[in-house]
Amino acid sequence: MEEFVVLVNSADEVLGLMEKQQAHINGLLHRAFSVFLFNNKGEMLLQKRASEKYHSPNQWTNAVCSHPRNGETYLDGAKRRVKEELGIDTELSEKFNFIYKADVGSGLWEHELDHVFVGNYESDFNLNKNEVEEVRYISMEDLDKEITENPENFTEWFKIILEEYKHHF
Repeated sequence: MEEFVVLVNSADEVLGLMEKQQAHINGLLHRAFSVFLFNNKGEMLLQKRASEKYHSPNQWTNAVCSHPRNGETYLDGAKRRVKEELGIDTELSEKFNFIYKADVGSGLWEHELDHVFVGNYESDFNLNKNEVEEVRYISMEDLDKEITENPENFTEWFKIILEEYKHHF
């Protein structure tokens, strides 16, 4: 099934729809969301992207990143993807949004108006193995150390969004 992203301008005004991979080839600005989940110890949940993903396979990233569908709110899209990827329901609150552009290799670009959501989760997961290889919690201190020592193990957009997250908290 073809997936489409919502193309927007910097004011989040809809310009149209485009097939997802084509938007990533063209590097066009589109709507996206990122979800950061934490446990009761303040550790961040990371997911390792499935090996079948068309870009950035087997790399660690935040709990969920994806795109709202046409006519879907950012929050509804985030909750949908948390359920589809991690097999869970949890409360999410939007913290900020910003625009970034990242080269993700193989001639593909993430150019996104990204709405960042935060939530807490402390139970079991039912992972969609087509999307997520595995998950783990990590302290922010250990995460910073891992990214510094092995940046290639993490998605390009996660490194950008994480730095933006730190500026807001």
